[in-house]
Amino acid sequence: MRILIVHNLLWAHYKASVFQALQHLVDQQPDLSIRVLQIARNERSRASLETATDADTPTYTYQYELLFDRFLEDISLTERAQALLRHARAYKPDVINLTGYYDPAQLLLLAWAKLNGIRVVMQNESTAADHQRSGWKELFKRSVFRACDGFFCFGSQSADYLIQLGVPPAKILLRKNAVDNEALRAVYEQTLPNRTRLQQSLHLQTNNFVFVGRLIEVKNLPMLLNAFAEALKRSVNALNWGLILLGDGDQWAELSQQIGSLKLTDRVTLLPGRPWFRVPEVLALSNVLVLPSRSEPWGLVVNEAMVCGLPVIVSERCGCVQDLVHPDETGFVFDPEEPDKLTQLMVKFMDDLVDTQRMAYYAQQYIAPYAPDVVAQEMLDGFREITN
Repeated sequence: MRILIVHNLLWAHYKASVFQALQHLVDQQPDLSIRVLQIARNERSRASLETATDADTPTYTYQYELLFDRFLEDISLTERAQALLRHARAYKPDVINLTGYYDPAQLLLLAWAKLNGIRVVMQNESTAADHQRSGWKELFKRSVFRACDGFFCFGSQSADYLIQLGVPPAKILLRKNAVDNEALRAVYEQTLPNRTRLQQSLHLQTNNFVFVGRLIEVKNLPMLLNAFAEALKRSVNALNWGLILLGDGDQWAELSQQIGSLKLTDRVTLLPGRPWFRVPEVLALSNVLVLPSRSEPWGLVVNEAMVCGLPVIVSERCGCVQDLVHPDETGFVFDPEEPDKLTQLMVKFMDDLVDTQRMAYYAQQYIAPYAPDVVAQEMLDGFREITN
């Protein structure tokens, strides 16, 4: 079986760890081969997240070809379509895994595959909750999905969305998303012994909530700041708690101003974004992750936090909540339009009304199956199922 995977961005490190695990499985079986076509190096909007490789940067080895060494936005439809078709014809795959239904170039490849009897697996990140959905777009998706033989989904909510659009449940071959659990945990454990010293050097509190991500409107950070300010008023242990916002984005200045107006300058710390494999250095200085997004297809930072044993407080509009956030075990879920609910949950942690050690244990137990080697095996099983 010859497997061809089409992926948008070489920068997407979380996928690289899965592709490496999949390559390892394929190399052990002489009847299999795999090739990954990376369309672009990165998106322009994520350019600031690119970093120069150093000795500590995790590297991943798998068979791939970078079609265009530039930003995805700068590659025309004609260029993408011609390159994908040329490489597919040369490789002669038995099955193709496409990134998504939103790229016309990949839809052309889908049509070519169906004409040539090649099986197609479509990846889906979307959920019914992450955007308002109606009209001709949903009808168009239904027609695209009918042409696919299987689907890899970012969790149960993503799978449920496809089923709502008429996809038979048997065609859902994967319901998971993974990060490099081992690499992240290693950095966390390496940093943890220096927690107090590093907190003091950054002028952080002894205990901290932490947000990790881009500082943009959809992340709902002004609401988080307001909820935290209110929690400080209600908690009996307010003096021991702070909030870290780790990331870059358009709202940096706005959030800085809000922090000042709320008189939180000694409680809220804005830290610039850092490479993904350095994020556990900040998680090691924190106690609880908060992800208050109004829309999030999955929320990989929840994986990252749980790998490090952190409890999580996550918006119900994040795709991962159904699979990863188990109330009173790994964390809590809240409505991002109800700041008072978030305040109540933060106060529970601040006033020691939550068994955080128990949550740390369950976080690592629940996240264990969401690892690259597990996801890779389920992908390979899915490829075999639809080609047989």
